[in-house]
Amino acid sequence: MIFFTVLTGLGLGLMATIGLGIGGDGHLFGWIGVPTTLVVTSLGGVASLGHLARPDRAWRAFSQWRSSWLSREACLMMVAMTVFTGYAGLWLLLDTRIWVLGWLAAALAAATVYSTAMIYAQLRTVPRWSGTPTPWLFLILSAAGGVLANGAASGAAGVDGPGWLIILVLIGAAAMAVRWQTKAAGARRSLHGSSMETATGLAGLGRVSLFEKPHTGSNYLLKEMAYQVGRQRAFQLRCLGALLGFVLPLVLTLISLGLGGWVLILALTFHVIGMLALRWLFFAEAEHVQALYYGMR
Repeated sequence: MIFFTVLTGLGLGLMATIGLGIGGDGHLFGWIGVPTTLVVTSLGGVASLGHLARPDRAWRAFSQWRSSWLSREACLMMVAMTVFTGYAGLWLLLDTRIWVLGWLAAALAAATVYSTAMIYAQLRTVPRWSGTPTPWLFLILSAAGGVLANGAASGAAGVDGPGWLIILVLIGAAAMAVRWQTKAAGARRSLHGSSMETATGLAGLGRVSLFEKPHTGSNYLLKEMAYQVGRQRAFQLRCLGALLGFVLPLVLTLISLGLGGWVLILALTFHVIGMLALRWLFFAEAEHVQALYYGMR
């Protein structure tokens, strides 16, 4: 899920920028940017299959779009890629840019990222996701990756990229990441009124403490939603993510204004590595309220 969310966020962000007409207008830029968009987004989709117990049943994810954010995400991603492919095909093969199709592809890309974020933001059982601006975080990180990738593609094509736009979006993304982390630090399991007392059904009888573990072995919950990260390790990873994800790309973008857009290829590489570190923390630090049953306050 880490690779899925990072790669699809980057690919859909790039899709949105190209659809909006950001970046170079030449065919070389298009032949670099369009395949990159489709390949990265597709790789993210393939990575999501690794989280399924039965990947051969992945097609069922498209059937519950009325009630499931995951299903909406899958449907929107396919529609977005289809519309974008049509828009890009007309541009690259017939030299015709139908802007309405480009804007529609950008809107569908943003809706897909929003749906991905809502898969987590809707879970009141994980206050760090539901009690924080998770949708805004996913959207602006996707935008940051998208404009960086757009700038890298522009640099590879030898045309001017969205240098100052990259700087503004990176600053906004860093600010949102700080705001999200500040909110997440206070979003404990008790945010929605849950406690060890309510988890064990002993509320009203005083403070409950764990005498013996519910069972001797591990289970899916303890592996996936009750993972405990050491404070020192989390701090180091967060600093690494901030440095690689925001600070270095910002510095390299400023340098690229004088040296050329090729520098943004390196900035994009650092950004992706930083996002992988921060997204690992996003999942690893999730605190499911059911963990209260296991004595984790």
